[in-house]
Amino acid sequence: MSEISGTLTDQRTRSQNRDRIIHWKKVVEEHEQPHFWRATWQIVNSLGAYVAIWIVMYLGLSVSWWMTIPLAILAGGLLVRVFIIFHDCCHGSFFQSARANRFWGRLTGLLTFTPFYHWKWQHDVHHGTSGHLDKRGTGDIWTLTVEEYLAASRWTRFAYRVSRNPVVLFGLAPMLMFLVYNRFPHPAAKGKARRSVWLTNLALAAMLWGMILAFGWLPWLILQMTVLTVAGAAGVWLFYVQHQFEDAYWERDDKWDYTEAALKGSSFYQLPRVLQWFSGNIGFHHVHHLSHRIPNYNLERCHYSNPLFSNVKPLTLIESLRCLHFRLWDEATSKLITFRQLRVKLSDAAEG
Repeated sequence: MSEISGTLTDQRTRSQNRDRIIHWKKVVEEHEQPHFWRATWQIVNSLGAYVAIWIVMYLGLSVSWWMTIPLAILAGGLLVRVFIIFHDCCHGSFFQSARANRFWGRLTGLLTFTPFYHWKWQHDVHHGTSGHLDKRGTGDIWTLTVEEYLAASRWTRFAYRVSRNPVVLFGLAPMLMFLVYNRFPHPAAKGKARRSVWLTNLALAAMLWGMILAFGWLPWLILQMTVLTVAGAAGVWLFYVQHQFEDAYWERDDKWDYTEAALKGSSFYQLPRVLQWFSGNIGFHHVHHLSHRIPNYNLERCHYSNPLFSNVKPLTLIESLRCLHFRLWDEATSKLITFRQLRVKLSDAAEG
């Protein structure tokens, strides 16, 4: 009888999951359609503005560094928005035309120091494994469970703590990723993904050489590093907050669910309007993970179009600062916890 009951329960669960999938697919379907003029306007106000600022910085070098450095910071903010366009092109969602997505994806990838096909391959893996404890390691931030951390060697614990230090995570790591990591293909990369790295490197070398000739190597270096530092720190912070909040979603293979991972494991980062603009609406990350076919300029519309998303708790800018302290996934409580909480937990266990 227990076997029959278990089978019926499994069948009901599968049926409910199918109904949920059918429901949310209908909800997102109309928002998955790219809009040519919205996409074009975003190209103009993002890439156009980014290039224009570089031109003004060039002209401003003979005037004052007090003018060019603030412009470089602004360019860093715009580069985040350019990266969101690149991100959408990798998903094939920005334009209806696959050719247009490839063209603008390669171009924005060049501006963001990121190879198109290689990043697309890794990011597709991220979407298929986000929140999956048994499939970590590609396109995500290094996350250990409490048990894994306690069983790790002293060196691994030290390396993990260093990797989670804010200075490393939002300062050093982005620069290493843009300037070093993206210059070499992943050992598992093949075909177009591998070739895109080398072709991007060649195009990047030509572009940077031209900029050095125009600006002079020291002014270019100062401005370029300022732009990348701002964009890198902001970009990694956004990605961190999207999946590293207290009540995030992580499950083992037998319990992992795509819909739950999207709606519970990806945050709704409710930013002020100006920051939402610079971040290309990517704060609606729960919607994006539910359907990566929705272009960024449709994410907000989709979120407010249906009660499906009304139960997703928003994460405000102030509240998101708490995410800096979360370090380990506690499978016992299904929460990310701090190292201090771990010490309290171990102390209570020892006393008990």
